[in-house]
Amino acid sequence: MTCVFVQLRCHPGKTYEVADAIYQREIVSEMYSTSGDYDLLIKLYLPEGEDVGQFIHKNMLDIEGIQRSLTTMTFRAF
Repeated sequence: MTCVFVQLRCHPGKTYEVADAIYQREIVSEMYSTSGDYDLLIKLYLPEGEDVGQFIHKNMLDIEGIQRSLTTMTFRAF
């Protein structure tokens, strides 16, 4: 499994709707509301070989109310 973190910036007033829509899809391991440039921080585990960009595009970015995303890949370093 590959661990990926996705941060989402939502349109004003849409954060809770976006979070509910993502949660209903049952694709996240953890989800947090955050302060700063982004509104949500999402932790995903993807199967090995899964195309991260395609997965996020098909399973998250089609949700109305998302303004911008930032994906951080993780690597086993130790």
